[in-house]
Amino acid sequence: MKLGIKLSLYINYFVFAILLNSVGIVILKSQKVYGVDEVQASILELFKDMPIAIVSFLIASFLPRIGYKNAMLAALAIVTIACLGMYWGNSFWSAKMLFASVGVSFALIKVSVYATIGLVTNGEKEHNSLMSSIEGVFMFGIALAYFLFPAFNNESDPNSWLNVYLLLAVLCAVSFIILFISPFDAQTEIPGANLKDDVLQMLHLVVKTLVIVFVISAFLFVMIEQGIMTWLPTFNERVLKLPENISIMMASILALSLGIGRILAGVLTQKFSWIQVLSVCLIAAMAMVVFVLPAAVNAEIGVINSLFDIPLIGFAFPIVGLFIAPIYPLINSVVLSSLPKKLHSPMTGLIVIFSALGGTIGSRIIGWLFKNMGADKAFYYTLIPMALLFVALFILRNLTNKEGQKSHS
Repeated sequence: MKLGIKLSLYINYFVFAILLNSVGIVILKSQKVYGVDEVQASILELFKDMPIAIVSFLIASFLPRIGYKNAMLAALAIVTIACLGMYWGNSFWSAKMLFASVGVSFALIKVSVYATIGLVTNGEKEHNSLMSSIEGVFMFGIALAYFLFPAFNNESDPNSWLNVYLLLAVLCAVSFIILFISPFDAQTEIPGANLKDDVLQMLHLVVKTLVIVFVISAFLFVMIEQGIMTWLPTFNERVLKLPENISIMMASILALSLGIGRILAGVLTQKFSWIQVLSVCLIAAMAMVVFVLPAAVNAEIGVINSLFDIPLIGFAFPIVGLFIAPIYPLINSVVLSSLPKKLHSPMTGLIVIFSALGGTIGSRIIGWLFKNMGADKAFYYTLIPMALLFVALFILRNLTNKEGQKSHS
């Protein structure tokens, strides 16, 4: 049972990483192919993000009643149809429907995946390992999107890029079949006595000290990650003076290093405690900002025509992804594995909502720093949330130890 379910979780997350990360590419293509302006095209981001937050809030508390397997099958069916709709529709309206479908489906997938991890793993270390590797696969999907869409794009044929949606539809269909035929016998506990009680269970979680500290930790991490990921292409272009296309391709190095970091964390947490792994990672990340970032900012970089022309120091700062990568999946795993399994679904709803807030606010803050402090200085300010996160992790460890003792007593 577990192998088929786990394989489907990996494929689900991989496909959704590609689809979610393609919004910038589709915004660009919409302007060129469908003739919309920048303001009109930017609404695709809204069509993607709003359904994720709204659906996570609405369905997380009572998703166990529907069943995680049924929710994931529904999400995969919706996105398969949406990908085919994008291919055959070939319009800006189709793109809006695609991202609305992706947003709704990703909310179903993420809540179900996080809750299912608790059902198919035994103990904190196994939970940490699977969570880290699944989140790692998500980052590889993000990195692949930077190369997959250009591979299908032919400038002599304005419709050629749409063929990527046939491939994505096939991947979704394959995942649907694997999940459908995999026996899913794990018993799902219902949070409350009825739908109203289910929602109250999620609201009660918000006032727990453990959840408050976790929410602050997740918020700080996503602020760091999204701030760097969103603004790294701008940093590459303005500070390292790289051409625009190469600046974007270089951003994929951060996504790859995040993916590798999460896969490695899945291995390391089998041998070391999560707090040991994260303490070393955060100290290394802060050292990267203090020592490697100034070297990159002050490097003499000549004329760049391809990735091979960039000196090694140009590749150095994106490697910070290796060290910040394990934080998000591990703190999610630690909190979920310290709570009763019936609360995993509503807790995941809170994770999705506050992660979205952290990403949006983090990106805005780094943007403000880029404008007011300069592109060469903005990333130094990530040391502040990193230091706060370091303190929050030790508070989180003490609280999860107490919570774990309570739930097992």
